[in-house]
Amino acid sequence: MSRIVRDYYDSHAEQEWYRLNDPYSQVEWLSTLRLMDRYLPDSGHICDIGCGPGRYAIELLQQGYQVTLFDLSVKELALAEERIGELGLQAEAYICEDARNLQVLDAELYDGVLLLGPLYHVQDRQERINIIRDAFRVLKPGGIAMFSYLNSWGVLKAGVTEFSDSYRDPEHIYMYLQEQALDENQGFTECYFSIPTRALEEIELGGFDVVSYAGAESFLAGMRAEVTRHYNEDRQVYDHLVQAASETSEAPQYRDATEHVLIIAQKKPESEQERA
Repeated sequence: MSRIVRDYYDSHAEQEWYRLNDPYSQVEWLSTLRLMDRYLPDSGHICDIGCGPGRYAIELLQQGYQVTLFDLSVKELALAEERIGELGLQAEAYICEDARNLQVLDAELYDGVLLLGPLYHVQDRQERINIIRDAFRVLKPGGIAMFSYLNSWGVLKAGVTEFSDSYRDPEHIYMYLQEQALDENQGFTECYFSIPTRALEEIELGGFDVVSYAGAESFLAGMRAEVTRHYNEDRQVYDHLVQAASETSEAPQYRDATEHVLIIAQKKPESEQERA
């Protein structure tokens, strides 16, 4: 990833820590935690690639997993180490490196891998597939990986309320029907928006079997203003909506039109690889 992406996260480390506390982002947070609980192995070594300030890593450490944190941003890693230390927890390692350089990790070392951010910023398709293949390499046979993509179809829906002025140009609507690469003037930094069919194809090209996939925001996708209003005005309604959305994130009728697509994939056990 470029210096632009690294500099963005170096300068937004604290913001990344608090981002998931936002009433709307809580839907993404709870959906992701639910999927982690459902699909990750019950114990073992997890590598959180693109860990940011360590929000998911802390959850895993508190559950007894052994966690390696891996991130492009030295500021994000420093914040993660600080927060982990404050909780009296201890990670296995902190690695400051580009996700395109996963070769620094040994093969078949981890029971699970999280890649919940780096693919947002890799605009070259072959580089994304190489990252996925390296995630496959570092997993033990039978291991589980979770990948997150920004979904252009979901961003289109969110734009109806969040940046509808741009839709005065109809081309800005139609461009969200396909994958796209944006520079720092078009997106929040340099980023890549996929679409679900393309994302699933890349995971399979990386060697994985897709187990399931989900839309993190479920049926609440694109409803930031209304979700926030319920949070402020009627917490019971808000809590019920968020719970139901997190429980239904894998439902086919919702998952293709959310801002974040989460793909759960497995490296086949050795016995199955041999049969294949």
